[in-house]
Amino acid sequence: MSADLHCHTILSDGSVSIDELMDMAQKREIKTLAVTDHDTFAGVAHAVELGKRLGIQVISGMEISTFDYQRKRKAHILCYFYDNPECLKDVLKKIGENRKKAGLEMLRKVLRSYPITSEMVLKRADASTNLYKQHIMHALMDAGYTNSIYGELFQQLFHSKTGSAYASVDYPESRDIIELIHKAGGLAVLAHPAEYDSYDLMEELTQLGLDGVEVWHPRNREGDEVRLLEYTQRHGLIATGGTDFHGMYSSRFHPVGTFTTPDQQVRALLKRKTEKPENQE
Repeated sequence: MSADLHCHTILSDGSVSIDELMDMAQKREIKTLAVTDHDTFAGVAHAVELGKRLGIQVISGMEISTFDYQRKRKAHILCYFYDNPECLKDVLKKIGENRKKAGLEMLRKVLRSYPITSEMVLKRADASTNLYKQHIMHALMDAGYTNSIYGELFQQLFHSKTGSAYASVDYPESRDIIELIHKAGGLAVLAHPAEYDSYDLMEELTQLGLDGVEVWHPRNREGDEVRLLEYTQRHGLIATGGTDFHGMYSSRFHPVGTFTTPDQQVRALLKRKTEKPENQE
Protein backbone atom coordinates (compact mmCIF):
# COMPACT_ATOMS: atom_id res chain seq x y z
CA MET A 1 0.00 0.00 0.00
CA SER A 2 1.07 3.60 -0.58
CA ALA A 3 1.79 5.72 2.52
CA ASP A 4 2.71 9.40 2.46
CA LEU A 5 3.63 10.44 5.99
CA HIS A 6 4.46 14.13 5.49
CA CYS A 7 1.76 16.50 4.20
CA HIS A 8 0.85 20.13 4.92
CA THR A 9 -2.40 22.02 4.43
CA ILE A 10 -3.75 25.56 4.64
CA LEU A 11 -3.81 25.17 8.41
CA SER A 12 -0.07 25.89 8.37
CA ASP A 13 2.00 26.71 5.28
CA GLY A 14 0.32 24.57 2.63
CA SER A 15 -2.01 25.82 -0.10
CA VAL A 16 -4.75 23.14 -0.07
CA SER A 17 -7.44 22.33 2.45
CA ILE A 18 -7.79 19.10 4.41
CA ASP A 19 -10.69 18.09 2.15
CA GLU A 20 -8.69 18.77 -1.01
CA LEU A 21 -5.67 16.89 0.32
CA MET A 22 -7.77 13.86 1.19
CA ASP A 23 -9.53 13.87 -2.20
CA MET A 24 -6.18 14.01 -4.00
CA ALA A 25 -4.82 11.23 -1.81
CA GLN A 26 -7.78 9.02 -2.71
CA LYS A 27 -7.32 9.66 -6.42
CA ARG A 28 -3.62 8.85 -6.05
CA GLU A 29 -4.65 5.59 -4.34
CA ILE A 30 -2.82 6.46 -1.14
CA LYS A 31 -3.94 4.10 1.59
CA THR A 32 -2.14 5.69 4.55
CA LEU A 33 -1.62 9.42 5.05
CA ALA A 34 -0.25 11.63 7.80
CA VAL A 35 -1.33 15.26 8.06
CA THR A 36 1.71 16.97 9.57
CA ASP A 37 1.03 20.68 9.67
CA HIS A 38 3.61 22.83 11.41
CA ASP A 39 3.16 23.12 15.16
CA THR A 40 -0.57 22.38 15.16
CA PHE A 41 -2.88 19.38 15.24
CA ALA A 42 -5.90 21.50 14.31
CA GLY A 43 -6.90 19.54 11.19
CA VAL A 44 -6.13 15.99 12.25
CA ALA A 45 -9.54 15.06 13.68
CA HIS A 46 -11.27 16.21 10.51
CA ALA A 47 -8.78 14.30 8.36
CA VAL A 48 -9.37 11.12 10.39
CA GLU A 49 -13.13 11.36 9.83
CA LEU A 50 -12.68 12.01 6.11
CA GLY A 51 -10.27 9.11 5.92
CA LYS A 52 -12.88 6.72 7.30
CA ARG A 53 -15.25 7.69 4.49
CA LEU A 54 -12.60 7.58 1.78
CA GLY A 55 -10.88 4.38 2.88
CA ILE A 56 -7.66 6.09 3.90
CA GLN A 57 -5.89 5.36 7.17
CA VAL A 58 -4.98 8.75 8.63
CA ILE A 59 -2.12 8.82 11.11
CA SER A 60 -2.29 11.71 13.55
CA GLY A 61 0.75 13.86 12.96
CA MET A 62 2.42 17.21 13.32
CA GLU A 63 5.80 18.72 12.37
CA ILE A 64 7.34 20.56 15.30
CA SER A 65 9.76 23.40 14.52
CA THR A 66 12.85 23.31 16.71
CA PHE A 67 16.38 24.69 16.79
CA ASP A 68 19.70 23.00 17.41
CA TYR A 69 21.29 25.80 19.43
CA GLN A 70 24.63 24.02 19.64
CA ARG A 71 25.08 24.18 15.86
CA LYS A 72 22.79 27.14 15.12
CA ARG A 73 20.55 25.18 12.75
CA LYS A 74 16.86 24.50 12.37
CA ALA A 75 15.63 20.95 12.94
CA HIS A 76 12.12 19.67 12.35
CA ILE A 77 10.73 16.75 14.31
CA LEU A 78 7.67 14.82 13.17
CA CYS A 79 5.33 13.68 15.91
CA TYR A 80 3.04 10.73 15.15
CA PHE A 81 0.25 9.04 17.14
CA TYR A 82 0.07 11.48 20.04
CA ASP A 83 -2.62 10.46 22.55
CA ASN A 84 -2.40 13.44 24.89
CA PRO A 85 -1.81 16.66 22.92
CA GLU A 86 -2.17 18.65 26.15
CA CYS A 87 1.44 17.70 26.91
CA LEU A 88 2.49 19.68 23.83
CA LYS A 89 0.08 22.57 24.25
CA ASP A 90 2.44 25.01 25.99
CA VAL A 91 5.37 24.55 23.63
CA LEU A 92 3.12 24.80 20.57
CA LYS A 93 1.52 27.96 21.92
CA LYS A 94 4.96 29.52 22.43
CA ILE A 95 6.10 28.58 18.93
CA GLY A 96 2.89 30.06 17.52
CA GLU A 97 3.33 33.33 19.39
CA ASN A 98 6.95 33.65 18.29
CA ARG A 99 6.09 32.82 14.67
CA LYS A 100 3.29 35.39 14.60
CA LYS A 101 5.58 38.06 16.06
CA ALA A 102 8.21 37.39 13.39
CA GLY A 103 5.59 37.14 10.64
CA LEU A 104 4.10 40.53 11.47
CA GLU A 105 7.58 42.07 11.60
CA MET A 106 8.36 40.68 8.13
CA LEU A 107 5.02 41.92 6.84
CA ARG A 108 5.70 45.44 8.13
CA LYS A 109 9.07 45.48 6.37
CA VAL A 110 7.55 44.31 3.08
CA LEU A 111 4.79 46.92 3.26
CA ARG A 112 7.43 49.66 3.38
CA SER A 113 8.73 48.64 -0.04
CA TYR A 114 5.70 47.23 -1.88
CA PRO A 115 2.28 48.87 -2.34
CA ILE A 116 0.22 45.96 -1.10
CA THR A 117 -2.00 46.01 1.96
CA SER A 118 -1.82 43.94 5.10
CA GLU A 119 -5.39 42.87 4.33
CA MET A 120 -4.19 41.22 1.10
CA VAL A 121 -1.70 39.13 3.03
CA LEU A 122 -3.93 38.31 5.97
CA LYS A 123 -6.69 37.20 3.60
CA ARG A 124 -4.33 34.58 2.18
CA ALA A 125 -3.42 33.49 5.70
CA ASP A 126 -7.03 33.46 6.88
CA ALA A 127 -7.39 29.66 7.04
CA SER A 128 -3.96 29.13 8.60
CA THR A 129 -3.18 28.94 12.28
CA ASN A 130 -0.42 31.50 11.73
CA LEU A 131 1.24 33.95 9.33
CA TYR A 132 3.92 32.48 7.07
CA LYS A 133 6.31 33.93 4.50
CA GLN A 134 4.37 32.02 1.83
CA HIS A 135 1.28 34.12 2.53
CA ILE A 136 3.26 37.32 2.00
CA MET A 137 4.73 35.94 -1.24
CA HIS A 138 1.28 34.87 -2.43
CA ALA A 139 0.03 38.43 -2.05
CA LEU A 140 3.11 39.74 -3.90
CA MET A 141 2.41 37.24 -6.70
CA ASP A 142 -1.18 38.40 -6.97
CA ALA A 143 0.02 42.01 -7.04
CA GLY A 144 2.30 41.20 -10.00
CA TYR A 145 5.70 41.53 -8.33
CA THR A 146 6.78 37.94 -8.89
CA ASN A 147 5.57 34.81 -10.65
CA SER A 148 6.61 32.30 -7.99
CA ILE A 149 6.47 31.75 -4.26
CA TYR A 150 10.12 30.69 -4.11
CA GLY A 151 12.32 32.62 -6.48
CA GLU A 152 14.56 35.66 -6.71
CA LEU A 153 12.20 37.92 -4.78
CA PHE A 154 11.80 35.40 -1.97
CA GLN A 155 15.58 35.27 -1.58
CA GLN A 156 15.86 39.05 -1.63
CA LEU A 157 13.27 39.39 1.09
CA PHE A 158 13.57 36.30 3.23
CA HIS A 159 17.03 34.79 2.95
CA SER A 160 18.00 34.04 6.54
CA LYS A 161 21.28 35.95 6.28
CA THR A 162 20.73 38.65 3.67
CA GLY A 163 16.97 39.06 3.33
CA SER A 164 15.83 42.67 3.67
CA ALA A 165 12.56 41.66 5.34
CA TYR A 166 13.68 38.57 7.24
CA ALA A 167 12.91 38.15 10.93
CA SER A 168 13.94 35.04 12.82
CA VAL A 169 11.59 32.92 14.92
CA ASP A 170 12.62 31.71 18.37
CA TYR A 171 12.12 27.93 18.44
CA PRO A 172 12.48 25.42 21.29
CA GLU A 173 15.66 23.38 21.72
CA SER A 174 15.53 20.24 19.58
CA ARG A 175 16.66 17.96 22.39
CA ASP A 176 13.80 19.02 24.64
CA ILE A 177 11.07 18.00 22.20
CA ILE A 178 11.71 14.24 22.20
CA GLU A 179 10.65 13.87 25.84
CA LEU A 180 7.55 16.02 25.30
CA ILE A 181 6.47 13.93 22.31
CA HIS A 182 6.87 10.75 24.34
CA LYS A 183 4.92 12.23 27.25
CA ALA A 184 2.13 12.94 24.78
CA GLY A 185 2.18 9.24 23.82
CA GLY A 186 3.69 10.01 20.43
CA LEU A 187 6.55 8.77 18.30
CA ALA A 188 9.37 11.18 17.38
CA VAL A 189 10.85 11.08 13.86
CA LEU A 190 13.57 13.46 12.70
CA ALA A 191 12.37 15.13 9.50
CA HIS A 192 14.61 15.54 6.43
CA PRO A 193 17.99 15.45 8.31
CA ALA A 194 19.94 16.11 5.13
CA GLU A 195 18.22 19.42 4.45
CA TYR A 196 19.48 21.04 7.67
CA ASP A 197 22.63 18.90 7.96
CA SER A 198 21.27 17.31 11.13
CA TYR A 199 23.44 14.21 11.06
CA ASP A 200 25.29 14.98 14.28
CA LEU A 201 22.06 16.03 15.97
CA MET A 202 20.46 12.81 14.74
CA GLU A 203 22.98 10.77 16.71
CA GLU A 204 22.35 12.82 19.84
CA LEU A 205 18.58 12.51 19.50
CA THR A 206 18.94 8.77 19.03
CA GLN A 207 20.48 8.61 22.49
CA LEU A 208 17.44 10.49 23.80
CA GLY A 209 14.97 7.96 22.42
CA LEU A 210 14.35 9.07 18.82
CA ASP A 211 11.96 6.59 17.20
CA GLY A 212 12.70 7.12 13.54
CA VAL A 213 14.25 9.13 10.72
CA GLU A 214 12.66 10.46 7.54
CA VAL A 215 14.68 8.67 4.86
CA TRP A 216 12.66 9.28 1.67
CA HIS A 217 12.25 13.00 1.00
CA PRO A 218 12.24 15.21 -2.13
CA ARG A 219 15.09 17.45 -0.99
CA ASN A 220 17.59 14.66 -0.39
CA ARG A 221 20.85 14.93 -2.25
CA GLU A 222 22.62 12.05 -3.93
CA GLY A 223 23.70 9.54 -1.30
CA ASP A 224 21.52 10.91 1.52
CA GLU A 225 18.90 8.18 1.24
CA VAL A 226 21.47 5.39 1.41
CA ARG A 227 23.24 7.00 4.35
CA LEU A 228 20.03 7.56 6.30
CA LEU A 229 18.62 4.12 5.61
CA GLU A 230 21.84 2.49 6.76
CA TYR A 231 21.72 4.59 9.94
CA THR A 232 18.18 3.51 10.79
CA GLN A 233 19.04 -0.13 10.23
CA ARG A 234 22.13 0.11 12.40
CA HIS A 235 20.28 1.75 15.29
CA GLY A 236 16.95 -0.07 15.05
CA LEU A 237 15.03 3.05 14.06
CA ILE A 238 11.98 3.31 11.82
CA ALA A 239 12.59 4.69 8.33
CA THR A 240 9.78 6.91 7.09
CA GLY A 241 9.12 8.76 3.87
CA GLY A 242 6.89 11.57 2.71
CA THR A 243 6.43 14.16 0.01
CA ASP A 244 6.53 17.12 2.42
CA PHE A 245 3.58 18.24 0.35
CA HIS A 246 2.76 21.98 0.39
CA GLY A 247 0.83 22.29 -2.86
CA MET A 248 1.53 25.61 -4.56
CA TYR A 249 3.58 26.79 -1.57
CA SER A 250 6.56 24.68 -2.57
CA SER A 251 9.84 25.28 -4.34
CA ARG A 252 9.46 22.04 -6.32
CA PHE A 253 6.61 20.25 -8.03
CA HIS A 254 5.75 17.11 -6.12
CA PRO A 255 2.14 15.89 -6.00
CA VAL A 256 0.98 14.15 -2.83
CA GLY A 257 2.19 10.56 -2.82
CA THR A 258 5.40 11.25 -4.78
CA PHE A 259 7.56 10.08 -1.86
CA THR A 260 6.23 7.30 0.34
CA THR A 261 7.02 4.95 3.20
CA PRO A 262 7.40 1.21 2.45
CA ASP A 263 4.76 -1.13 3.89
CA GLN A 264 7.28 -2.81 6.18
CA GLN A 265 8.16 0.51 7.79
CA VAL A 266 4.51 1.51 8.19
CA ARG A 267 3.95 -1.76 10.04
CA ALA A 268 7.03 -1.06 12.16
CA LEU A 269 5.65 2.38 13.02
CA LEU A 270 2.31 0.92 14.07
CA LYS A 271 4.05 -1.80 16.07
CA ARG A 272 6.30 0.72 17.82
CA LYS A 273 3.21 2.67 18.86
CA THR A 274 1.49 -0.38 20.34
CA GLU A 275 4.62 -1.34 22.27
CA LYS A 276 5.55 2.15 23.43
CA PRO A 277 3.10 3.37 26.10
CA GLU A 278 4.32 1.37 29.06
CA ASN A 279 7.88 2.51 28.38
CA GLN A 280 7.26 6.21 27.93
CA GLU A 281 6.91 7.43 31.46
